[in-house]
Amino acid sequence: MRRPLLPRPSGWLLSRPAVRCNSSFSADHFAQLASRPSSKHQIYQSLSTDPYVNLSIEHFLLEHAPADSSILFLYINQPCVVIGRNQNPWLETNLRVLHNDRRGSADHATTQDALYVRRRSGGGAVFHDEGNLNYSVISPRTTFTRNKHAEMVVRALHQLGATSTRVNDRHDIVMSLDDGPSTGEQNLQQPRKISGSAFKLTRHRALHHGTCLLDSPNINILGSFLRSPARDYIKAKGVESVRSPVANVSSVFADASIPFSIQDVIAGIMGQFAALYQASPDAVRRAQRAYVHEPELYSGDDWVVGAVGETQGYEEPEIKKGIDELRSLEWMYTQTPQFIFSTDPVEEDPRERPALPSSLPPSTRVFLRLKHGAIIESHISTSPDPSIASEQAARMHEVLKDRKLHELLPTQWKEVLHAQLAAEEETGTIEELAGFIATKLGWI
Repeated sequence: MRRPLLPRPSGWLLSRPAVRCNSSFSADHFAQLASRPSSKHQIYQSLSTDPYVNLSIEHFLLEHAPADSSILFLYINQPCVVIGRNQNPWLETNLRVLHNDRRGSADHATTQDALYVRRRSGGGAVFHDEGNLNYSVISPRTTFTRNKHAEMVVRALHQLGATSTRVNDRHDIVMSLDDGPSTGEQNLQQPRKISGSAFKLTRHRALHHGTCLLDSPNINILGSFLRSPARDYIKAKGVESVRSPVANVSSVFADASIPFSIQDVIAGIMGQFAALYQASPDAVRRAQRAYVHEPELYSGDDWVVGAVGETQGYEEPEIKKGIDELRSLEWMYTQTPQFIFSTDPVEEDPRERPALPSSLPPSTRVFLRLKHGAIIESHISTSPDPSIASEQAARMHEVLKDRKLHELLPTQWKEVLHAQLAAEEETGTIEELAGFIATKLGWI
């Protein structure tokens, strides 16, 4: 028998739909149930690994769930680097190894070609994969504190046996590992980061989402995705990530008789959330079992739980709008705060620079100032003669002015440099310079 449909809302503030206690509903009821005024407690686990889908479902819940509701949303993404809203992808990531608009369809990304994603909240850059659990809690702003939900996760980890985890003064979750010598000396406990957090506050609501490195197969190569080849040349406004040594929670269970299970962690976090917000025991039991089914929702008088995924992402217009925004080039690149790239020390960034490749003239200079991802000032020259260098830079700036950096592919750098520098410079040198710029700032 077909389940009765809930009435479609005329707006997002709904009258309470007529539902039976502990009723089940298909995926197309998600928006109505999540927005229902009586849905005070909500718990969801995503069956999607698409970071654009998961972040957009999360944003929908922040924007449309009742102002006094408390929501737990858990999801695992395919390999990706996720940066904060106010960060610089050329500084925080290695775009050369990330899957983006210049490297084909995102539907075919692999672990070695992870997605690049900019989220809507602040915070630093993080790497996600199938061994990293993302937890998101949305709650009333009046009851929010920055450690509240990290401590909730720690209680769940302690319950499972990871008792050396704790929340530090940066609101991160760290874990002490036994790194001491095997002699009679006292062992040293070296904290490793297993979870970082980001926050977004609105007038009435607070979003806290965090990572949790449970069993990442890429734990030893995370730096290759987060190490920018341009870091020595960039000075940026905005938020810069704090680098920390990391570890998997599973490492403390290596000798355990029972295999480590990410789903056990998920169930534990759901239980701790329910205890923290006094949700119905029936709600948490339903939520802990929901992942074994296709996306299906369960509802009681004051709660909604269940599994969500691609259906909600692409069939709910408001969520699909969010997905399209996160995938857009404007969002990914032109949200970047102002920054400079310079091969020489300058007043605002007097650091010494690495030596340029020996194949380039020692007089080579590359300076770019960018705002919203577009070049607003530049100086690119190779000549040791100041007057010729000034002419080269003027010609280059005329062509580069207002160009968006993410649109300049290696072939375009070659074309521009050949057109403006060929009168004074050899072809080989121009090719080397184009390669240097594209390697530091681009897609090769």
